[in-house]
Amino acid sequence: MATGYDSDHEVERFEVTDEDLEFGLSSGLAKKRYRASKEYNTYGIWAQEDSDDDERPSFGGKNSKKNYSTGIDFISGGVKQSTGDILKEKDDDASDDSDVDGAPMEMDMAGMPKHFGGIKEMKTKAPKGKPQFRTAVPEQGFGNWEKHTKGIGQKLLAKMGYEPGKGLGKNKQGITMPVEAFKRKGRAAVGAYGFEGTKNLHGQFPTTTGEEQEEEEFQEQLAQWKKQPEKAKQKVKYKYKTVEDVRTTGGPGTKKKMAAPAAASKIKVIDMTGPETRVLSGYDQIAGTQLQFTDEAMPKKKAFSMPELEHNLTLLVEMTEQQILDNERRLRHEKDMIINLKHEDDKLTEVLQEEKKSIDKLEAVLEMVEECERRLDLGSLEPLTLRDCETMFRRLQEEYYVEYKTYELNQLAITVVFPLVKKMLIDWKPLLDPTLPLQEFLLWKELLEEGHGMPLGADGTGMDVYHRLVWETWMPHIRTMFGSWSVRNYDQMLRLLEDWLPLVPTWIMDNLYDQLVMPRLLTEVDNWNPTTDTMPIHQWLHPWLPLISPRLECLYPTIRHKLGKALTNWHPSDASAIHILKPWKPVFSEGSMDSFLLKNILPKLGLCLQEFVINPHQQHLDGFQWVLRWHGMLPVQSLTSLFEKHFFPKWIQVLCTWLNNNPDYEQVTKWYLGWKSQFPEEMLNEPAVKDHFNRALDMMNRAVGGGGVVQPGARENVAYLTSTERRRDFEAQAAAEKRREERTPMEAARKAANVSMNFKDLIQAKAEENNLVFCPIPNKWHEAKAVYQFGTKTIYMDRGVVFVQGEKTWVPVSLQNLIDMAR
Repeated sequence: MATGYDSDHEVERFEVTDEDLEFGLSSGLAKKRYRASKEYNTYGIWAQEDSDDDERPSFGGKNSKKNYSTGIDFISGGVKQSTGDILKEKDDDASDDSDVDGAPMEMDMAGMPKHFGGIKEMKTKAPKGKPQFRTAVPEQGFGNWEKHTKGIGQKLLAKMGYEPGKGLGKNKQGITMPVEAFKRKGRAAVGAYGFEGTKNLHGQFPTTTGEEQEEEEFQEQLAQWKKQPEKAKQKVKYKYKTVEDVRTTGGPGTKKKMAAPAAASKIKVIDMTGPETRVLSGYDQIAGTQLQFTDEAMPKKKAFSMPELEHNLTLLVEMTEQQILDNERRLRHEKDMIINLKHEDDKLTEVLQEEKKSIDKLEAVLEMVEECERRLDLGSLEPLTLRDCETMFRRLQEEYYVEYKTYELNQLAITVVFPLVKKMLIDWKPLLDPTLPLQEFLLWKELLEEGHGMPLGADGTGMDVYHRLVWETWMPHIRTMFGSWSVRNYDQMLRLLEDWLPLVPTWIMDNLYDQLVMPRLLTEVDNWNPTTDTMPIHQWLHPWLPLISPRLECLYPTIRHKLGKALTNWHPSDASAIHILKPWKPVFSEGSMDSFLLKNILPKLGLCLQEFVINPHQQHLDGFQWVLRWHGMLPVQSLTSLFEKHFFPKWIQVLCTWLNNNPDYEQVTKWYLGWKSQFPEEMLNEPAVKDHFNRALDMMNRAVGGGGVVQPGARENVAYLTSTERRRDFEAQAAAEKRREERTPMEAARKAANVSMNFKDLIQAKAEENNLVFCPIPNKWHEAKAVYQFGTKTIYMDRGVVFVQGEKTWVPVSLQNLIDMAR
C-alpha cells in the first residue's frame, strides 16, 4: 500500500488512494493513471496536488462546463446536449467506425479499447445445460460517457475477463446490453400490448416475437404459393364429436358463456384500465370492451383468413352443442321427476294403507261402542255389567291403544261405567261395611286413572276420568253418611278413611277433611266442657292426628282456654289434671305448653309447698309427692326454682334446730339421705339443689366438729357421709362433662344439617306416606342445587320452596300440588 506524507504536520497518511486501487487491480506495479506532469517529474511525491495540468474532468469539477440552454428530458434524465455537441459526437463516432473497419483498435494504458461501439452482432454458444441468450453488439457510443471519468468500470470488467460484444459471466452466458428504462404505451394490464421491452433487450432473450419469428412467418406465407409435391401434401384431419362426446365434455374446447345473474348485471363497475375512467352498469359490459392496441402491438393476421365465416361456423357449432346440452339437461330432469313421482306414489300408497287400517279400527271401535249403548237400554235382553265394561276397556287399551289415546275413549266410561257404579252403591253402608266396593274401585283406578290432578274448570273440565268417578259416585254417599255420624264415634270413620286413602285422590280427600270432618270437629270442641264430660277430649280428637294434624292446630287455642278455665279451682291433690294434660304435651308446641303450665299449674304447686310441714319425728310426704308428680311436665328449671323458694329454706331451718339440740347423728344422717332420695336424679344435678344439700353437710360437719361432747362414731359417720357425697358429686360432674363433650359436636353437626335438611326430610316423609319415589338424580344440578326425582316429576329445593320442571322453566308449587302431580 502506498503511503503519503504531509510536510506541514509531518504526519504519515494511511488512507486508501487511487494509486492503491490501481496497484491492487493491475498486475505488477501500479501504472500512473495520469500523464506525468513537469511538476511531478521535478518534485515527485512532494509535487503540488492542486496543479491545473493534472486536474481531471469530472461531472462535478470546478472547470466542468454545462449547457443549461437546452430543454430537460424527463425520460432519460440529465441535461440535454446542444446541437454542436451532438455533431461533434457524430464525428467522433465516424472516426471510431473507421477504426473498427480497417485500422487496428487503439488501446489505452490498461490494454482496453478506448471506445465501445461499432462492433458487429455476434453469437456466443453457452455451455451445455445453460440457458442461451442472443448476443448483440453494443450500439455506437456505448460507454462514451466514460471519457469524462477515469474509466474504472471498463478496467474492472477487462480485469475480470470481459470481452466486448460477449455476455457477462464465467461462461459468457449473461446479457450483452444493460437494462434500459422505457415508457409504456398506456395504462392497461401487463402484457396487454405484447412485449414492452426495448429492442436491444428484446433481442437478447429467446422469445417468439423477434426477427427470427418474422422470418419464420414470412417463410410460411411464401410456402403457400409454392406447389408442393403430391407426396409432401398432408391430408387434413378432421375431428368429429358425437352427441355422447358433447354430453361428456359439456361443449367445445372453449368455455361456455353463461348468462350473468340478474343481480350481478346491475352492479356498478368503474373501469380504470383505459386512458379515461369509465362507469359501466355491469360486469357483462367488460367482456365487450375492446382494448386499444398500437400498430406495433396489434396481432398479425394470417393470409387468407376469414374471421366472419369462422365466427359464424363456431357460433353454429356452439349453438348446436348448447342445444344438445339443454336437451340432455331436460331429459335428466324428466327422469328425476319420474323417480320422485314413483317415491311419492309409494308414500301415498303407504299412507292410504295406514288410513285404511285406521278406518277399519275405528269401525271396530264404533261397533263396540254401539253395542254398549244398545245393552244399556232398559229393555235389553242382555244388560251391560261392570265385567263387560272392564273387558271392553281392556280390549280398547290393548288392541286399539292409538285410537284410545287419540280420541280419548276413556271418556266413554262417563256414560257407560258411572251409571253401573252408582247402581252398585245404592245399598252401601260406609260405616258398617267400608270395604264393600273397594276392589271395584281399585280395578277402575288401574284402568282409568291418568294423573291429571284437580279439574281445570269449575264444571270438572279436564278432570281425570277416575277422579270424576270417585267424585260423582263415591263422594255423595260419604256426604250423606256424615250427616248421621257422631264425632265421638271416631273409630268407624277413621277405619273408613284409612281404607279408602290409597284409592281416593288427594284433592278429594282434602275436600272431605275441610268440608266435612273439620266443621264437625270444630263444633264438637266448642261444645266440650272439661269439667262435666266424662270422656277426655284427647280420646276422640287425638286419633285424627295422623290424618289431619296440621288442620287441628286451629282447635288448640280453644282447648287450652277451656282447660285453663277448668283449672281455676283445681288443687294439686287432684291427679286427674295431670292425666288430662299429659297427652297434650307432645301435641302442643313446647313454648305454648310451658306457658300454659307456668300460668295454671305452677302457682298452685307453690302454695302446696308453702303449706308443707317438715317434721323429722313424724313426717307426712303427701304435699311433697303432689308437687314432684309434675316432674316431667314442668320444666326442670321451673320446678327447681319452686323448691328453692318454698322448700329448702324450711328444710335447712329444721336441720339447724335439730343439730343444736344434741341429736342422734345416725338419725340425722338417715334423715338427710332419705330426703335426698326423694328427688329425681335430674333435679339433683341442678346446681341450686346441690348447693342446699352441700350446705346441710357442712352444718353437720360443724356440729360434730365443735368442742362439745358428741356420741361415739358420730364424727366418723358424718365424715364418711361427706366424703361419699363429694365423691358422688365429682363422678356425676365428670360423667356429665364427658357426655356434654361427646354431644356437642354431634349436636352441632345435627343442627347444621337440620338447617338445610328439615325441608328435605319433610318432603321425604310425604313421599313415603304417599308411596312415591324420592331420590336424587346423579350428576344433575340446577343453580348449584341438587335435582331430585319425586314420583314422575323432577324437582329441586331452594330456601323452603319446591320447584317442578315444566316445559320451558322451573315452576314453584306447594307440597300438596306436588304430590298430586307426582301421582
